[in-house]
Amino acid sequence: MAKVHLSAVSRTQGNNAAVKDGTVTPEGFELDFTEVPVLVHAFRRMVRELEFDVCEMAITTYICARAHNKPFTALPTFLVRGFHHDAVVYNTKSGIKSPKDIEGRRVGVNRGYTVTTGVWARGILEDEFGVDLEKVTWVLSGDEHVAEYQEPSNVVPLDPGKTLEEALISGDVDAVVGTEIEHPDVAHLIPNPKERAYDALRSTGIFPINHLIVVKDELLKKYPDLAADLFYTFARSKELYVEKLREGKIENPTATDKMHLKVMEITGSDPLPYGVEKNRATIEKLIDHAMSQSIIDKRPDIESLFAAGTTTLNA
Repeated sequence: MAKVHLSAVSRTQGNNAAVKDGTVTPEGFELDFTEVPVLVHAFRRMVRELEFDVCEMAITTYICARAHNKPFTALPTFLVRGFHHDAVVYNTKSGIKSPKDIEGRRVGVNRGYTVTTGVWARGILEDEFGVDLEKVTWVLSGDEHVAEYQEPSNVVPLDPGKTLEEALISGDVDAVVGTEIEHPDVAHLIPNPKERAYDALRSTGIFPINHLIVVKDELLKKYPDLAADLFYTFARSKELYVEKLREGKIENPTATDKMHLKVMEITGSDPLPYGVEKNRATIEKLIDHAMSQSIIDKRPDIESLFAAGTTTLNA
């Protein structure tokens, strides 16, 4: 029987390389990948136009999209993770001495307020440094993927024609979340961010999730086995990657590979677990941040975020 072709987008990386190159494939389906050089553009095209059948997506974009009844559902295949203690930089001439000093100030945000890096970074500022996020004016350089989303009153747009770097250097904003800015007057707001991040992993066990996979609801309904099939396909690809990590068989490891190795060293386990149960604490923490930051106004049940037939799967 001929396979069903599905349009798909996912950026090539270690843990999904075997899916992208066809080493592992879903049974009964063929994933026809489109390369989108700026991956966030694919998120927007999926949220606004439902352009793809299967699409990688930032997890907070997804949670926001679900709150606005977008007709796609996630698989608990968490493709991208990262730490966000280094995501906030500040102007050293601003008078800021500690993270809490951003209260009462304007802080730039790369792209939209619902961007996952920004959500995790603001959560760190709130949880670890006691920052009252409502006392900060968040200045956006772009808009939201979910057009229906309404930002809180302390979120405003950047002046047209100005970049975040220009705004930071000029003093229009005192700090920026979510973008690297190389300048002698710019430094990380959280000192020693890499070590702080690994210390947080040691104390909480949370390795923040950034991206997952979503699938159109109409396809999940039409093909009841699709969700589990895709889960196991991406899981097998990930397992091949983790085996290479463990065996030291990755030539010229990237910064991401090195991060995964460090997480493995700290936790003693797979740095990229898939499945709801293995990630429940991390998902709960992200939902906490989404609620406290007014990304969503109603707390979802975790199982409701994931496709039927995948909520008990683990890899």
